[in-house]
Amino acid sequence: MKGGGNITEITRFILLGFSDFPRITALLFIIFLLIYITALTCNLCLIVLIRMDSHLHTPMYFFLSNLSFIDLCYVSSTVPKLLFNFFQEKQTISFVGCIAQYFFFSTMGLSECYLMTAMAYDRYAAICEPLLYTSIMSPTLCIWMVMGSYMAGFTGSLPQICSLLQLHFCGPNVIRHFFCDIPQLLLLSCTDTVFIQALIAIIAVLFGIVNALLIMISYVYIAMSIMRITSAKGRFKAFNTCASHLTAISLFYASSVFVYFSSSSGGSSSFDRFASLFYTMIIPMLNPLIYSLRNKEIKDAMKRLQKKTYHC
Repeated sequence: MKGGGNITEITRFILLGFSDFPRITALLFIIFLLIYITALTCNLCLIVLIRMDSHLHTPMYFFLSNLSFIDLCYVSSTVPKLLFNFFQEKQTISFVGCIAQYFFFSTMGLSECYLMTAMAYDRYAAICEPLLYTSIMSPTLCIWMVMGSYMAGFTGSLPQICSLLQLHFCGPNVIRHFFCDIPQLLLLSCTDTVFIQALIAIIAVLFGIVNALLIMISYVYIAMSIMRITSAKGRFKAFNTCASHLTAISLFYASSVFVYFSSSSGGSSSFDRFASLFYTMIIPMLNPLIYSLRNKEIKDAMKRLQKKTYHC
């Protein structure tokens, strides 16, 4: 802390993490490390596979490779610090480090919201406009949609960071969480947070609700198109191309809504901390598995890569 007149500014925060569970500390570390390694490995392998196999150079897999990249950055914005703190007597993080952690976490999370919407539009074009799909989902449009997702995430995070930098923190400095999430930072602020709370509400509407509505509208049209397919085999094949995306979207939005809107303690209780693990760690690990396990094209690409590696 540093003093100035009657105001003491906090320069470091203490991340509580899971230090209030000393009996299972070693077990938690092993579980979190395994989840993190799995998330990194699965996402990185999917990116490499899509990059190396020309059969996967399509809009859907272009979006999927970027989703894996976002998940890599997303999980890496919080988990390494969590794992590192298991070995620290004082689990501290600097104010600048705290702000930087939230910035990267928020940017990747908001970018994923828009990328999920872009993927929903891709499925809409593939099923509802199959004859025009190639011309609609041109390489230029796909690149712009991905770049737009990243820019939207950056644009949504920047005003939050600027607002956080205007707040004063004069004690206490214990964040009852395993990373610097904005609800916990607002609880510790000794200045008025009405403006930033309103800003967060606006961002939640623009990024969460608007994107969720666009995805729902896309899938309404997709469902109508699928119902018009005469053969049961054709309907199943069309639905199967959307099943992975629907599962990933449901997990992403359901966990976020549960943690941020169903919590009465600002996400600082033990239950909320464990619940937050789902969208910070589990989902980035599950996404590549969801898109790969039942995907014939991914399995075929893996077989081709194995044959190519074997012959080399």
